[in-house]
Amino acid sequence: PVSCEINVLRTDDSGIQALNLASRQVDKPTDVLSFPMFQLTPEQLPRDWRPYLDPGTGLCPLGDMAISLERARARYGDVTPIISEKSAEIDSRFGPAHEFIREMERVCDRRVIDTIPKAEPIGPKKLLDVLIIAPCTGSTLSRLANGMSDTSVTMAAKAMWRNGRPVVVAVSTNDGLAGSAKNIAALLDKKHVFFVPYRQDDPVGKPTSLVADFTRINDAVDAALEGRQVQPVLLGPK
Repeated sequence: PVSCEINVLRTDDSGIQALNLASRQVDKPTDVLSFPMFQLTPEQLPRDWRPYLDPGTGLCPLGDMAISLERARARYGDVTPIISEKSAEIDSRFGPAHEFIREMERVCDRRVIDTIPKAEPIGPKKLLDVLIIAPCTGSTLSRLANGMSDTSVTMAAKAMWRNGRPVVVAVSTNDGLAGSAKNIAALLDKKHVFFVPYRQDDPVGKPTSLVADFTRINDAVDAALEGRQVQPVLLGPK
């Protein structure tokens, strides 16, 4: 096993709008932004991780992510935050993990779900109307497509599918048109899975990379709650 890290920034609408403008030339706020560090294929992981490790920390940096929980809470009112076990344990350059958990619980007024046992009641108690996985990495895509429920997030998805409730996926992976392509295809063919529209974010520099248009999350959620896939799924160049 390799210890990894992901930097998570909880910000407000103005902060995430500034990041959108600087990184994507989109002058508007979104719910989530993700910046993968490099391309890794889930089923073709390197045997030698040493070239990927940060010499200062000894960890494998997966990239950066920014979240505007205030935006989600303002639109939907009742939001339950779910994060992976690793995200709950690993501090980032933006601050300690426990501080982000505390802030998420303050904004959402709900306890964070960060373990499999905490996620298991989602099904029997029908706690959620819709589950949004954003960003959905190549690793998570593989787990979802192959029916694995070995993390809090994938357990939550399994719980939703048991009840026939929608799971909305916002793809963000550097191997979307490579190793993850078959997993995306499998999920496109699966009931109760809906995609946030996505595109190649850099066809020349990263030809296999796919990323969701996070400004369309709300559209995708509204359609999913009606049992529809928002269209078009595949977006053209920006």
